[in-house]
Amino acid sequence: MTKIVLILTILLIQLYAKDENMGVLDIKKSALVLIEYQNEWLAENSKLQFLMKDKKQFLRSQENSKRILEHAINIGMHVVHVPFIVSDDYKELGKGAKFGLRLAIQKAQTWQGESKNFHKDFLPMNNELIVGGRIGASGFAGSNLDALLKNNDINTLFIIGYATNVCVESTMREAHDKGYNTHVISDATSAFTQEEKEFFEKYIVHHFGKSLTTEAFLSYSH
Repeated sequence: MTKIVLILTILLIQLYAKDENMGVLDIKKSALVLIEYQNEWLAENSKLQFLMKDKKQFLRSQENSKRILEHAINIGMHVVHVPFIVSDDYKELGKGAKFGLRLAIQKAQTWQGESKNFHKDFLPMNNELIVGGRIGASGFAGSNLDALLKNNDINTLFIIGYATNVCVESTMREAHDKGYNTHVISDATSAFTQEEKEFFEKYIVHHFGKSLTTEAFLSYSH
């Protein structure tokens, strides 16, 4: 009798965990949000690739991102592309920047010319949303992202992209504060090191939303 009760308890726990992870998702009110799937990150010999010390994590995130994007399209989920595009002379960042990304980007001379183009594996389709005006780490910074989401009746976000602990995290934090149900698909993002990624997953995510895997996302259906 005790063994039967134990088995039933385990089954109930597993069932609850499945429901907790998958939930009942309204696909039409959900969006896959792609952060910076541009040549500066993904093109061969791009500058930012050299900063990725954990190459396996980075390559795995790209392969998972392709699977996730294909699935989102197949199930009819909104797809939102969030590029980072600034002038080649960095007007938006200010010549007097003394610290942070505004200074680092100008010193490294990243996001120039064709590096700002969407990578060939993640070119937006005609019916997908493309964010404009963004100039900060968060996808919402100076952009029309919030308007695109609200005007298309989207309240649930699944975020992937680069880098986990910089622009993905910044976007997740602001999405939470604006009232969105926010998820990060953890193995479809990459930080510069495994340590940075683990810190984000252990200490940051639960304050602002949920983390899930590629396989969990692929379990969603129409």
